[in-house]
Amino acid sequence: MLAVAKSGHLDSSLSSADIVSALFYGTLRHDPANPHWPERDRFVLSKGHAAPILYAALAEHGYFPREDLMGLRKIGSHLQGHPDMTKTPGVEVSTGSLGQGLSMAVGICLALRLDGLQDTAHAFTLLSDGDCQEGQTWEGVAAAAHFKIPNLTAIVDYNHLQTDGTTEEVMDTGDVRAKFEAFGWDSVEIDGHDMPAIVDALDRSRTLDRPAAIICQTKKGRGVSFMEGRFGFHGKPPSPEQADEAMTELEARLAEQTAALEGAGD
Repeated sequence: MLAVAKSGHLDSSLSSADIVSALFYGTLRHDPANPHWPERDRFVLSKGHAAPILYAALAEHGYFPREDLMGLRKIGSHLQGHPDMTKTPGVEVSTGSLGQGLSMAVGICLALRLDGLQDTAHAFTLLSDGDCQEGQTWEGVAAAAHFKIPNLTAIVDYNHLQTDGTTEEVMDTGDVRAKFEAFGWDSVEIDGHDMPAIVDALDRSRTLDRPAAIICQTKKGRGVSFMEGRFGFHGKPPSPEQADEAMTELEARLAEQTAALEGAGD
């Protein structure tokens, strides 16, 4: 997608690929045939620059043809550089300006309460560590606790790298798990690439009587050796040669993991 577009955020998408996969293939209650089903769960991609991973998940689940993915960021395509709820089926909220996603998720939950759907529909929002550097995020955290919202889960893709350096160098956010907890949230920290841990944390978050935060320790560019955990790839698309190398690595890992799962099934 990004090699064809010659634009976009690949490393930021790969750091959250496991989280988005766990959501769309497991926890999230959604219906591609009926995207506006009132009782569906809502997913808000606060880190909107990682739109490619959301588009990939939506295409894999039939919200639109997979062939559309090659139109990323092209004029006339419905796949904008950041998610657009007016153009792309399955996109709940237009996002991109960091710090706004959690507040919008809080608003969604309050609307669900007014509609009598609080006990049925859950809102999940995926934040970046950059989101956690924005004051509006913490206003949303305070509001969720104040209004006692139980059907909200905030997932932080904490990959520690940004455009200008590490998160710690740019604006250290400290102990994010403890901060959410201090506001009255249930808060846990996990390995954001450990699929059983992700699934368990997501499923558990649905059972709580207060908002939940899942701090996922991740690596930018996960699964691609020349990019994983390395600075300098934020917003930089791969060259055709890098794309081929990355796809070879990712497909080999997929084959290895599939074989392991099939072996466990035996």
